Amino acid sequence: MTTLLQEAFAKAAALPPEEQDVLASRLLAELLKEDEFDRVIAASGDKLARLAREALAEYHAGHTEELDPNRL
Repeated sequence: MTTLLQEAFAKAAALPPEEQDVLASRLLAELLKEDEFDRVIAASGDKLARLAREALAEYHAGHTEELDPNRL
């Protein structure tokens, strides 16, 4: 465990039990979202590779234009 995480847990431990539960619920929900995101990205590897090949083909065929950040 990192020093920063130890410090955060020490401060959380000083909170009233109800606030600790709220904080713990939020942390667990965030970790679950991270796991779900990782699974979605891992499962979409083939699709991302196909999209990347299509984008490169369009670029090499001259069907793309340079992005002008001033026009956004």
